[in-house]
Amino acid sequence: MINIGIYIYNNAEVLDFSGPFEVFTTAERISEKPVFNTFLINQNDGIVKARSNFKLIPDYQINNHPKIDLLIIVGGDHTNELNKKQLTDWILDQSTKVQIVASVCTGVFLLAKAGVIPNGLIYCSLSENLKA
Repeated sequence: MINIGIYIYNNAEVLDFSGPFEVFTTAERISEKPVFNTFLINQNDGIVKARSNFKLIPDYQINNHPKIDLLIIVGGDHTNELNKKQLTDWILDQSTKVQIVASVCTGVFLLAKAGVIPNGLIYCSLSENLKA
């Protein structure tokens, strides 16, 4: 079983977490045997308000979650997230434990702030200037 943790936060882009969530949960649903355990993680307990006031409740918090094999950091208005040292410390710590760390869109800024991005190339479809 591969554990896929998707980090969500207030003002996250809905498609950035719902797309990966749908892909892995659909693959799990049509698989003949269990493959993926996909769950949402937030720093705190309680309701998360993504873009357009889309409300959801994460399954786990950063201090209480199953082992993660694939960590996905989603994009959105991440301004407040960048200033959360506990969060960036957690991302850095998880990067040493998980098999794969990935981001969707501007989630890459959280990876950069946490010091996860190695010196090398980053693929991005944005036309914005990305500085890690």
